[in-house]
Amino acid sequence: MLLNLAVGVALSSLIGLGGYYKGALSASGAVGAIIVGTAIFGFGGWVWGAVLIIFFVSSSLLSSFRKGQKADVAEKFDKDSRRDLGQALANGGLGAGLAAASAIWPSPLWWFAFLGALGAVNADTWATELGVLSKQMPRLISSGAPVPAGTSGGVTWIGTLAALSGGLLIGLAAWVLGGINAGLGIILAGGVGGLAGALFDSLLGATLQAIYRCRVCRQETEKRFCCGQLTRHSRGLVWLNNDLVNFISSIVGALAAFLVVSG
Repeated sequence: MLLNLAVGVALSSLIGLGGYYKGALSASGAVGAIIVGTAIFGFGGWVWGAVLIIFFVSSSLLSSFRKGQKADVAEKFDKDSRRDLGQALANGGLGAGLAAASAIWPSPLWWFAFLGALGAVNADTWATELGVLSKQMPRLISSGAPVPAGTSGGVTWIGTLAALSGGLLIGLAAWVLGGINAGLGIILAGGVGGLAGALFDSLLGATLQAIYRCRVCRQETEKRFCCGQLTRHSRGLVWLNNDLVNFISSIVGALAAFLVVSG
């Protein structure tokens, strides 16, 4: 295990520094990537680590896709496309914990839960990055009311299909990397976990996530500062920010995947 941890430190450091210099990670985000990557590579092994890399690469590429077209909508989001420490831990923290659990209490169920957790955060990223490009007006998942693009909890068919695709990618990658004999259930775990986590993320965004209103432009936003001024709390729980929503959604994805393979 010590050798795996050493390899994990080396590989995750290369990925973290590469992400930093490419603009995909902030300095703190690079540190978070090293922490998460070391744990997943070290405790889970190279297949777990390879799936993590696929998540990072695919989500980073989509964050850069048509970036200019998404600029106005991105102003509503709590953070920009450069992932920081909080985002790194929110997206990969549960996966790191599951990898550690698999090393202490070996069971194949940890692997499926890991795929559901990673499928959920990948699905949410795909839904956000592609859903905002939809020509269809989003509808609030909790009520069906039309809302402006970028509104927390707003969903479109394109975004929903993107979420399913993002989760399936994680499952498909695990199926290929872990051996085709692993069975198609592994793909289903990623897809179901991804979609369940992404939809729950939208539900929290529409109901309980902290949302603020800019005092200058009057738009709703996830940010505490907008247009150079402190925003005013509009709805939701003040302590429930986007990072925590993502982490909770990864738990939902892990549970969904667990139920798929154990039910």
